[in-house]
Amino acid sequence: MKKKVKFILIFLLFFIFLCYFFIYRPIKKIHAKASNLLPKVTDLKKSFSNNDIDLVNKRINELLNQYRDFQNEAKKIYWLSFIPYVSDFKHAVEAGDYLLLAAKQAVEAIAPYADLIGFKKGSSSFVEQSAEERLHTAVFTLDKILTKIDPISDHLAQAEKRIYLIKSERYPEKIGQLVIRQRIENVKEQILGFSSLFVEAKPLIKNLPKILGKDAEKKYLVLFQNDKELRATGGFLTAYAIFRIKDGKIKIDKSEDIYSLDQSIPSHPPAPKEILTYHKGVYKFYIRDSNLSPDFPTSIKYFQSLYKKSPLKVDYDGIIAVDTKVLVDMLTIFGDTEVNGIVFSAKIDKRCDCPQVIYRLFDIIDRPTPYIRENRKGILGDLMYVLFYKALGFSPSRYWGTLAQQMLQNLKEKHILLYFVDKDVQKAVEKVNFAGRIKDYEGDYLHINNVNFAGAKSNMFVKESIDLKTEMKGEKIIREVVVDYRNPYPHSDCNLERGGLCLNATLRNWVRLYVPKGSKLISFQGSLKKVNVYEDLGKTVLEGYLEVPTQGKAQIRVIYELPFSKRSPYSLLIQKQPGVDNQRLKVQVFGKTYFDGWLKEDYEIKIK
Repeated sequence: MKKKVKFILIFLLFFIFLCYFFIYRPIKKIHAKASNLLPKVTDLKKSFSNNDIDLVNKRINELLNQYRDFQNEAKKIYWLSFIPYVSDFKHAVEAGDYLLLAAKQAVEAIAPYADLIGFKKGSSSFVEQSAEERLHTAVFTLDKILTKIDPISDHLAQAEKRIYLIKSERYPEKIGQLVIRQRIENVKEQILGFSSLFVEAKPLIKNLPKILGKDAEKKYLVLFQNDKELRATGGFLTAYAIFRIKDGKIKIDKSEDIYSLDQSIPSHPPAPKEILTYHKGVYKFYIRDSNLSPDFPTSIKYFQSLYKKSPLKVDYDGIIAVDTKVLVDMLTIFGDTEVNGIVFSAKIDKRCDCPQVIYRLFDIIDRPTPYIRENRKGILGDLMYVLFYKALGFSPSRYWGTLAQQMLQNLKEKHILLYFVDKDVQKAVEKVNFAGRIKDYEGDYLHINNVNFAGAKSNMFVKESIDLKTEMKGEKIIREVVVDYRNPYPHSDCNLERGGLCLNATLRNWVRLYVPKGSKLISFQGSLKKVNVYEDLGKTVLEGYLEVPTQGKAQIRVIYELPFSKRSPYSLLIQKQPGVDNQRLKVQVFGKTYFDGWLKEDYEIKIK
């Protein structure tokens, strides 16, 4: 018996010895080395905020070296990977290493052209060039940067593979007040989302030399959409411009109002039924009304069917549509700008509670005068022309980084839409959702599209709120969509003889709800015209019409049955309308609120 007790004691001591030296001590050292990483991460964040590319590169190298030291220590407990939590730890550490390698290669790739995207860079012959010459040099040598794309993508794919293996569901919701599971899920989603975005963006990045005219000159058509007079793809087509680009060097050929383009067409076809039904006093199909489809590439087909009849037409390689937010953002960054003796500003004008540039443009374009003002809508093209060359005149490190970031955000929020004739390039922009495409989607889907037909510029004053409720009723999924439209501002003086500026008037709104194909309408309340149900773009469309008076409100309430019963996992994609910037959205699914805020981008929810 004594021998047995002695053996057990020796075994316990040996086990404690093993645990101390092979588990406890390594974990203590891992914790210490992990704590030492935090200051390095903080230093890296600071170097990014200081926009110093050399310092960023130095900090990444320091962090990578220290991370490798941490990783070597972490490997000492990998033998315990049969324990799920240790296995998750191993996957997380390895993913971190790949992410740092990807960051290092990305910084090395952009370093020679850092000031083009807003980073500071030590003196070099590149920095001493003019802004336009630097852009030319960057485009001409872009292939060197693109050699890094595949290695970066490979590192991100390796990180994604390991992050995906971490099982957040095995962790507790909370330990005391500390949230555990949700934090793990958030980090996983951020990393997986970034990796997926990079993979989707890779074809577009690889096509950048072609887009910027590296091998052959490219010609682009810019369409200006007035989102204050909302149309299906973002706004009423007001003006257009044509520019050419070769090796990054840009030349603007023309900027005019869209009416001159319409007037150049010898004969216009009859207006389609949508315009005859919902527009006011319009019986012909004009270019300015051609963006009828919420799917931008489809609207481009309508545009092209009329544009090809004009003697002013040019062959183009792509179309870029921009709205007033882009204009305001450029003025915010570059400051007040004078065009044809008129100063334009992004400051708020009390006469419309909107940026001064918006009021000033409408005052020039829309206010009746006792004399003829030639090409008055062309002032918009002139302003864009001046702002563009103003951007090229600045040092890139001063404004270009801010401008690039803002324009990227505008692409994500659909204030800029892209269309390319080249099918490969078009596929690339559709992958990153910059093409204004109504997406094919396997799960639940909703897109609400509003069109202002002859309702002045009232979208500048009308606020929308969308309340979305999805519930189970037996085996059926029932959706209720309530959209409130409110206009708290008074009616404008719309008397033409007095020369009134008609900005705010009754909104005449054609509304379409794009829902999963096969959905069944139960009720549609609030429409002033007959409700129509049909199929378009692979969806079922629920169509109505309403009017929103000044200092008044209107509402539609739509209830329909989805074409599938409860599924697991459940997913819902809500696609935002281009040009819209004032939609409040609340999403409730099966009794739980998943979103309550401003709808700025397409939004997807996934429920396990």
